[in-house]
Amino acid sequence: MQNYIQMLIMKFWATMTEMSPYLLFGFLVAGLLSMFISAKTVERHLGRRGFWSVLKASLFGVPLPLCSCGVIPVSMSLYKHGASRGAVISFLLSTPQTGVDSILVTYSLLGPVFAIFRPIAALLTGLFGGTLVNAFDQNPAELNQPCTDDCCNKTKKENRLLRSLRYGFLVLPADIGKAMLLGLVIAAVISATIPDDFFAVYLTAGGGLLAMVIMMAVGIPMYVCATASVPIAAALIEKGLDPGAAMVFLMTGPATNAAAFTTLWSILGKKTALLYLLSVVVCAFAAGFALDLIYRGVLKNAVHVHGWMMPAWFGNLSAIVLLAVLVWAILHNPHKKSDD
Repeated sequence: MQNYIQMLIMKFWATMTEMSPYLLFGFLVAGLLSMFISAKTVERHLGRRGFWSVLKASLFGVPLPLCSCGVIPVSMSLYKHGASRGAVISFLLSTPQTGVDSILVTYSLLGPVFAIFRPIAALLTGLFGGTLVNAFDQNPAELNQPCTDDCCNKTKKENRLLRSLRYGFLVLPADIGKAMLLGLVIAAVISATIPDDFFAVYLTAGGGLLAMVIMMAVGIPMYVCATASVPIAAALIEKGLDPGAAMVFLMTGPATNAAAFTTLWSILGKKTALLYLLSVVVCAFAAGFALDLIYRGVLKNAVHVHGWMMPAWFGNLSAIVLLAVLVWAILHNPHKKSDD
């Protein structure tokens, strides 16, 4: 038992040292982006119906650092201010799948192919879902209340740089901190418990289809944030899971969860919610098969290719800083203070 606990700690810390430099840089970039891109700006560009609003919504969603009020309230705010249902669904599909921080963490743990493929898949999912909703569901619906979080409140006077740093290193870590730490623990448990090549032995039937179905069944109802899902996917790949099946998990985990689906059902209606879910399922399978073709045909199964490796001392130092940032943000949660 003692050896197992030691192995868990070693696996946890190894993943931390590998991803922490990229995640810290991602927090910084996300904070700086929040200075220049506001919810009002997004609303202004998504106010018209048609394909261009869907495209803009998906493009905005891929890198956009959302404010702490979350994807659903911001999306409903877009809808209230005149964005089409298609644009709202496009934004909902592309935004949670990826972001500046998760792209960098994906590069650090899964390599450049995943890091490039993942935002492209998020963009195309948003385009597909938004176009599908525009084509089949344009009925009027009740409007939701607008976002009222600090990042949407332009009357609050605060230095822009300080506000961006606060967002990048306090608000955003508070949003994803618990999920991030849980994801690292789950990844460590997988690495220490599951035998090597487990998935290669048991889930290779049907060209990886069974593994994709299982990953989709796991990913759709649960919520795993885009960044926290990466170490879990990396651990599964190390145990023999096909990259395509891992991609299915990376898409469905962040993009869907029971809470988001029920909110869509109640606000935008049954048809829109079902089209949203259908878009995730279709695009996740398509992306999974496409990625497997890339690895098998072009890269000859060279799956686990890490990004540029940092010096060991720098990785350890970054891991200590990241752990301190996450713990501080969780203990000094800005949302709790704003609610008091």
